[in-house]
Amino acid sequence: MATTTTADSSRVDRERDWDFHLRSLSSNARDSSSANDPASDPYILQSVKKIYDIAREGGSEELVARAYPQINKLFQRCVSALPQSQTSNGVLLLTILQFFLDFGEVVLHDADPSLKAFFRSCLSREFADPVVAKATLDFLNLNKAKLLSSFPTLVPQFFPLLLKLIAWNGESLEKSFMILFPAMMSIGSFLPLFHSLVDLPILVAALEKVEKSSGSLIGSSIASIQKSAAPEMLLALMDEAYTGSAIEDRGGDSGSDDNNDIDVSDPVFLDILKDENDGITERPWTSPAMTAMLQAAINNTRSERLKQVLHMTPQFLALYFSIALRDVNDSLLCALIPLVMSRYATTFPDKVFSYEVQNRLSDFMLAAFQQCPKFIALLKKPITDRLGEAYDNPAKTELALHLCWAIGEHGAGGVAYKDVARELFENLELLLYENLLSSRLGLSQESDIEPSNVAFRKSSQARLLCFVVTAIAKLATCHNELLPRARVSLAKVARSRNIDRRVWRRACDYLGLMSEPAICLSILGPSTEKPKGPGIINWSEGGSKMIAHVPFYILSEQEGPPFHDFSFSDIIPEK
Repeated sequence: MATTTTADSSRVDRERDWDFHLRSLSSNARDSSSANDPASDPYILQSVKKIYDIAREGGSEELVARAYPQINKLFQRCVSALPQSQTSNGVLLLTILQFFLDFGEVVLHDADPSLKAFFRSCLSREFADPVVAKATLDFLNLNKAKLLSSFPTLVPQFFPLLLKLIAWNGESLEKSFMILFPAMMSIGSFLPLFHSLVDLPILVAALEKVEKSSGSLIGSSIASIQKSAAPEMLLALMDEAYTGSAIEDRGGDSGSDDNNDIDVSDPVFLDILKDENDGITERPWTSPAMTAMLQAAINNTRSERLKQVLHMTPQFLALYFSIALRDVNDSLLCALIPLVMSRYATTFPDKVFSYEVQNRLSDFMLAAFQQCPKFIALLKKPITDRLGEAYDNPAKTELALHLCWAIGEHGAGGVAYKDVARELFENLELLLYENLLSSRLGLSQESDIEPSNVAFRKSSQARLLCFVVTAIAKLATCHNELLPRARVSLAKVARSRNIDRRVWRRACDYLGLMSEPAICLSILGPSTEKPKGPGIINWSEGGSKMIAHVPFYILSEQEGPPFHDFSFSDIIPEK
């Protein structure tokens, strides 16, 4: 009897609280002071949370149906009032969205328009608010499974806005962001997301310039600034961002014709600060605007926010590439590799950041070639182009090294791609001969070069030639028709008097190996296609072989029993 009385009392209290909070919502709607800014009522959020808690605990469809009209009206009023609101609406709207997601089937409410309205109208204005940013990531992570199943395009569509959120709020939200990160990747967002991740530091720099010129980012929509009818402030902002020049006072000379002014519709600036994925994968990274912006960033003081993003971005890229190698189809992977090549030497001008990013890019590229060697054959043209740029700068030289290694390691895609192998072999020959004729890498033709730069270029040339020589030898080992040309190339290196000794020694070693085809194929053959035959060692089985197998591997070209006359007891003393 006591238990029944307690349950009845609890139900009565819950219904009393329910009626009270519903009346609070109705009162807010009628209050003229809250008409233009519903979120300004300090009790409205608490009422919505209480209604949601009671509906979730009670499980009554009748209660949900009674509350839905009031909550839906409140959501629409908040969204409409956002442009003039002086109060943060983010947490309130997220609480209402949680109600829509949990009880949408009961009241037949499609949450998709409401979710998009939150991103476009609210988060675009309040992403810089740390409370709203944290609440948004918590909401998306909590409902990630439901969003991926019912609204699979939502998070990928707004990944640029979520990148703004993490770029501005920094490492405090890094863990939550990385939990959500896989949900941002879809067929439509996969390639554009790569560019946005690499340029996350540039996004921070652009947002800081906007804040410096227009004030706090909280409550202001960058999109509305871009569409302003009087863009003088934005023009000055972009001029400083791109050229590094100081913002001038344009008030006294509004009619001046400044050649440094950048059009408000400049694609670089608009693309960096966009809120939604537009599906564009190509960006004008060779434009004078981007070049000037990267150059100006070298002399600017690093803010704490920018330092955090420089630390986080390589980790985001590592996660992006691990998901790509595991879940993405071969077509998209193959399309990503040329983009990776194009961005290898075009990153934010910070030495540590560039080093970390380039490591991630090269690791992914080599892993993709290992996973699918035919990519090398399919991407023959961009690979050839990158080999031709090996002289431009140290980053492109490093990229050429990795490409040379991949070409040799995987036999230009495999034994079936003989035409591709021949063309890539010719490009390797050209790269070899050009370096043999020059005493330096060719990064500059000036004669007054500092000794330290000369030493660095000689070292770079030696590394490049080592990789080129190895690629030539391995490619010829995989494709026997190239062996005569490979011997000629290596012989020229061996006869060269001015060549680095490391390169000379490697060329001589490969020439010696080529006189023993079976051993050469075991050592220099492609790792992904190991042919079987007499004298060919499968190194992957080395852990399961006994020492006594070694001479049998070497002598398996001979028919009959091995002719050696020794035993290991002759050389291993008895204990």
